Amino acid sequence: MDGGAALMLAFDGDSLPDWMEGRIGAWQPAGITLFRRSNMSDGATLRRLTRALQAANRSELPLLIATDQEGGQLIALGDIGTPFAGNMALGAAGDADLARRVGHAIGVELSAVGINVDYAPVCDVASRPDNPSLGIRSFGDDPAAVGRLAAAFTVGLQEAGVAATAKHFPGKGEATTDPHYELPVLDLDLERLDSVELASFRDVISAGVKLMMIGHYALPAITGRRDLPATLSPDVVNGLLRRRLGFDGVIITDALDMGAVTGSDGLPDVAAALGAGVDLLLCTQNPDIQDAVHRTIGAASAPARVRGLRQWVGGHHQPPLEVLGCSEHHRLAAEVARRSITLVRDHARLLPLDRQRRVLAVMPEPTDLTPADTSSWERPGLASALRRLCAGVTEVVTEHTPTAASVDALAAMARDHDVAVVGTVSAGPEQAAMVRRLVATGTPTVAIALRTPGDLTLYPQAGTYICTYGLLEPSLIALSDALFGDQPFAGRLPAAINGLYPTGHCQDER
Repeated sequence: MDGGAALMLAFDGDSLPDWMEGRIGAWQPAGITLFRRSNMSDGATLRRLTRALQAANRSELPLLIATDQEGGQLIALGDIGTPFAGNMALGAAGDADLARRVGHAIGVELSAVGINVDYAPVCDVASRPDNPSLGIRSFGDDPAAVGRLAAAFTVGLQEAGVAATAKHFPGKGEATTDPHYELPVLDLDLERLDSVELASFRDVISAGVKLMMIGHYALPAITGRRDLPATLSPDVVNGLLRRRLGFDGVIITDALDMGAVTGSDGLPDVAAALGAGVDLLLCTQNPDIQDAVHRTIGAASAPARVRGLRQWVGGHHQPPLEVLGCSEHHRLAAEVARRSITLVRDHARLLPLDRQRRVLAVMPEPTDLTPADTSSWERPGLASALRRLCAGVTEVVTEHTPTAASVDALAAMARDHDVAVVGTVSAGPEQAAMVRRLVATGTPTVAIALRTPGDLTLYPQAGTYICTYGLLEPSLIALSDALFGDQPFAGRLPAAINGLYPTGHCQDER
């Protein structure tokens, strides 16, 4: 069998290009990864694409066709499927059965368009609020809760016939840099790893997760080196994951174009990855890099566990396209949103808001803060959600990094309104200054963390503070309903706000 048996290829376009069709026939790769920016248009087109991919496959085994459908800030299907809030919203709801149902619904929608592998769930523990590439992709900062919810999501996804991929082993919660750009070093001893990072991976292994994605992180306590990605280390792949944790499923690398794993020539050491015990190599769309990887790995054959996975994904019924964005799934997305919105505090006793008041609704333009992000595809929907219940809403959408002129204009506008509702998205100094300035005007201000809860540490002057764990439409609608008293605030903090509020906190309803 050709060396392509270890490859997950990728390409640009919502139809199968001739050059990729030729590679599938000649190389016989294990599968294909599809990306939102490269391959997604509408459900019918995507289903035709996946069928064309399978038709080009000369193997008796089906191709693995994968994508990143995490929910929340990383939604590969985009408008094709249901906009489920991400893991941290599920962490705020704290219900494993809810996580299982969401996993199952996501799996059903993926299966309907011919995708049989999901690069989810994220099992990383949110132990560092300043982690640049994790955010609300994590279920929270409690390893036991992360493991319980990730395991439930895994079960639901695989019940729908889609293989789950636990990531990013060995756990990137403590990373202070983004592996898309450079190699993070995790200075963690084995005792710490066992009690925090590895706990959730043990839980998903017990739940029968089919794949494990190795992240590009240095782990000197295991490897003795600060310059060696876990992806290339036999001590991590075979030692820690296979022998210590007992994982016998398929191991796949994270994307091979990341700065953390590429050498001076721009290419990863794929021979070292395979030698370390990795089964599949996740290539991105660059055909030249694919050629170089293919030449390097030579005639490596697929291990039995990859063949077994391909057999497994081929043994499931494909649902009709009508399941995409169906009413049942939208009701489930609304349930997740309702049960996750968290009232952290209302010291000013502003809630519920009066529907007859003049409301200034402010949020930054949705922006991708990391390559593992699809937020920029979303409309800024705070004002429209509030207008469902209050006619007197003025909308302002600022830059992600508000300018001094924007903040001055907002302060002047706030004085003509009865209340300001201001959202922040992983706030930096400029967004924080915007909130503080609004508070200083004396206009009653409700601050909303539309992404990570820790924004409050940058503007503690805000007396009323709420977390939504995302800016998708169901979360903003649930927020609006809670603000105006149509539903209770039901969520609890899934991660501590350092120095202010512990994990599990919420303000009791009055």
